[in-house]
Amino acid sequence: MHNRYLGKTGVKVSELCLGAMTFGRETSEADSFAILDRFVEAGGNFIDTADVYTQGASEEIVGKWLQTKNRDDFVIATKVRFPMGEGPNDLGLSRKHILAGVEASLKRLGTDYIDLYQVHAWDPATPLEETLSTLNDLVRRGLVRYIGASNFKGWQLQKAIDLSKKMGWEAFTCLQPQYNLLCRATEYELISVCLNEGLGVIPWSPLRGGWLSGKFHRNMTEPPQVSRVREAEEKGWSESWSNYNNEYTWTVLDALHDVAQQAEKTPAQVAINWLLQRPGVTAPIIGARTLEQLNINLGSAGWSLTPEQMERLNRASELPVSYPYDLSSQKQQRTGREDV
Repeated sequence: MHNRYLGKTGVKVSELCLGAMTFGRETSEADSFAILDRFVEAGGNFIDTADVYTQGASEEIVGKWLQTKNRDDFVIATKVRFPMGEGPNDLGLSRKHILAGVEASLKRLGTDYIDLYQVHAWDPATPLEETLSTLNDLVRRGLVRYIGASNFKGWQLQKAIDLSKKMGWEAFTCLQPQYNLLCRATEYELISVCLNEGLGVIPWSPLRGGWLSGKFHRNMTEPPQVSRVREAEEKGWSESWSNYNNEYTWTVLDALHDVAQQAEKTPAQVAINWLLQRPGVTAPIIGARTLEQLNINLGSAGWSLTPEQMERLNRASELPVSYPYDLSSQKQQRTGREDV
């Protein structure tokens, strides 16, 4: 597994990031340890979790595993924003909640510092100045090495970057957005901002909750009995069958299966490799409930899709472009005119 720089920083991370959301939920502590060990054996050093994952259990498992390792060998990322209790200040991006959150995460992780501390989503109730100044203080105190954002809109990300520059505060070094063959709207604004400002991109859900794993084919009438998509339908999650059972999805999956057969790889490996080759992407976050799933996902690195295969996937997954994004056509860029 190759290493890549995280945005404009000097820190190197593995080109695949291990997501720990399943730890303590679908995956036991013992199995989580085995997954972590296998990831490191394959050359991985980048691990992502969040305080809200199983209400802290994921961080605790990562922390226990980390106690037997050389801490400085790893880049540990976690997040703050969502509810960790029932109190009125147990959520959000206020100074109070961030400071309480970082102390709790450090304790659960059993470490003196967090390599990448990310705000898990925008908080409309808290002034951005309060959030960013608090994150800046955490870096100055040495509790956090780098900061990042997740699930921001384009204008929110740019506003945060500009405000940090204006105030001389530590700026975001990366963005964690949803990005995959079934979610390319990320390219409209977010990838452009990251490329322009030098932020790394660590996409979550590269397999879109299992839709790109190889389990789904055209003419299916329902999801497999044991699948995240079926669970999503029952719980109202966004990757549900009712949200994705449409012609666009099946067109993308047709292309994915064809390219996978041609490349002699699994659909999951092709979907992740496509992301690895997209502009701006640093490290897709691969999650795994089992060691078998991890081994399949690890096979997405160390090779490349051909330009023809990338183009086939790009064409199949391309979204309709409307105003103002249609103004960035190649013809307009050549002429500088908006009325062409």
